[in-house]
Amino acid sequence: MGRLILVTGGAGFIGSHVSSLLAGRGDRVRILDDLSVGRLEYADGVPREIVRAPLADGDAVRAAVDGVDAVVHLAARSGIPDSVADPLGTFAVNVDQTLRLLDAARVAGTRRFVFASSNAATGDHEPPADETDLAHPLTPYGASKLAGEAFGQAYAATYGLAACSLRFSNAYGPYSLHKKSVVAAWLRAALRGDAITIHGDGQQTRDFVYAEDLAAAVVATLDAGEDAIAGEVFQAGTAVETTVNQLAEALGAAVGRPLEIRHEAARPGDIRRNVSRIDKAARVLGYRPAVSLGEGLRRTARWFEQALADPALASVTPHASSGSE
Repeated sequence: MGRLILVTGGAGFIGSHVSSLLAGRGDRVRILDDLSVGRLEYADGVPREIVRAPLADGDAVRAAVDGVDAVVHLAARSGIPDSVADPLGTFAVNVDQTLRLLDAARVAGTRRFVFASSNAATGDHEPPADETDLAHPLTPYGASKLAGEAFGQAYAATYGLAACSLRFSNAYGPYSLHKKSVVAAWLRAALRGDAITIHGDGQQTRDFVYAEDLAAAVVATLDAGEDAIAGEVFQAGTAVETTVNQLAEALGAAVGRPLEIRHEAARPGDIRRNVSRIDKAARVLGYRPAVSLGEGLRRTARWFEQALADPALASVTPHASSGSE
């Protein structure tokens, strides 16, 4: 039998991709998700065990980590604007609950822990983002992710837990109907025939990475030797810098028509340029993103069209994530 992997937020956006990939290759999947954001429909057809509980439930967390070979921690309160509005709520979910999960894994004797971090942990810097950059988070969200990385490194050094962090670039793809991220928000608007909103002049850049590629990065950390990942941080993106204006053009091509664009003021905490250097992940993990932006957007647009036609999913509304990445 394959390994037993606990995936927190496993019914959410990235979590659904990770759970599917793990189950498809023969690993046993246990999902810990309160389903406040995630959807069981996202994981249809995926053999898995569901523990429906919040990370704040200590008894449920301890039961969920019991007997697992590894923890993939994707559950989080995501989004920069939400963290600006409620920094204490972001701390409670992303820092306090992460530490409690790490400690539960330590007590249970779990060998490996993979933490979903973000480029927001490094803040504004000269691109490309690199694991050696001095972290300087600009938002409570970024600070919360940096704290999670630090506790993972501390547990690796102090307790021998093979904990590592993956700094996700801007993720997009299927199973993101509940997300407020730019591709999800724009697809919702475009498929309704509404204008999309660009904050600022649209020349800000991001590294847009398809969710299946991030799932492959997660699995690569589970397959690598413990010594290779313990206490390490890896950038997980594409190394391709794309402006928001270029994204709008590519999304228009994916849905088959140019998008009407409305400009609004830039948002506080948004950095100007962001792209990842992925050399370390390629060298240590064998990570190589496989899906181009154009192809990924076409796949995502098709999934959104189908999901919005499904009565079980059409009513899903985007909101702050407190349970699933």
